[in-house]
Amino acid sequence: MKITREIKTAILVIASIALFIWGYSFLKGKDLLTDYTTYYVEYDNVEGLGKSAQVTLNGLSIGKVNAITFADKTGKLLVELQIKSDFPISKSSVASIYDPGIIGGKQIMIIPNYNDPEIAKSGTKLSGSIKPGLTDLVAEKLAPLQEKLDKVLLNADQLISGINNVLDKKGQADLKSALGDLSETLSQFRQASESMNGLLDNNKSNINGIVANLSKVSGNFSKISDSLVKADLGKTVSNLQVTLQKVDQIMTEMNEGKGTAGKIIKDEALYNNLSQTSKELELLLQDVRLNPTRYVNISLFGKKNKPYVAPVNPSPQ
Repeated sequence: MKITREIKTAILVIASIALFIWGYSFLKGKDLLTDYTTYYVEYDNVEGLGKSAQVTLNGLSIGKVNAITFADKTGKLLVELQIKSDFPISKSSVASIYDPGIIGGKQIMIIPNYNDPEIAKSGTKLSGSIKPGLTDLVAEKLAPLQEKLDKVLLNADQLISGINNVLDKKGQADLKSALGDLSETLSQFRQASESMNGLLDNNKSNINGIVANLSKVSGNFSKISDSLVKADLGKTVSNLQVTLQKVDQIMTEMNEGKGTAGKIIKDEALYNNLSQTSKELELLLQDVRLNPTRYVNISLFGKKNKPYVAPVNPSPQ
């Protein structure tokens, strides 16, 4: 069968039209050869969401926004989602508008409910939500920071105004004078530091000798310490403790009047006898001094002795 030129031309025109329609749909993001599932979501505000925006599930792109229209006269917006994934999306899943970055536009993220066994069919209306983007979060955090910054700037302005009021011409002159004195003090301190460094350099050998002597003294002290450790100080301390206990016992016995020393200390009769004996001895010595001839009788010419006169007791001191 021979195909005429007219049929060939008609086939070519039909193929061109079909190719044009497919290409136009493809450029719009809709593949005529792919089976899509359509969902609808209603929002009060789409936050700048555009047509052909991506629809993701767990970060994977599974479709796009096909259309955005007004749902009714209240101003609510109906978003048509074109999904090309076989992943089962439950009827209670949430389509949330979010901002993937600072530069990129808004996208829709499907948050599935894995506990819901009822799968959403094509044409089902899903619940919608809006997740704050990075810009919104930054603005939310910067708002209180900006308020604090404004307060700081206001306080700084007041502080500077106060300083300007305090630092009049006389105050500025005093401040310059104080800074000059401080500079002079630092210069003198630097000179003193240089002098100290020179003194240390000149006496470096003496300092090294002193350090060596200290090291030698430390070594000698270490030897003395070792000698003390070897001297068995524990035994010496133990003997000293026994001796002190004996001395304490002797003192206790003396206080109780035991022994010769204790009786001398505690016996009042003995004390009185010793005191009386001392007085009588004193009288005897006084009489010997005043009348020596009474006790030593040497007479070459037969002179008679003077009669005895009892000495007078000395008055108590």
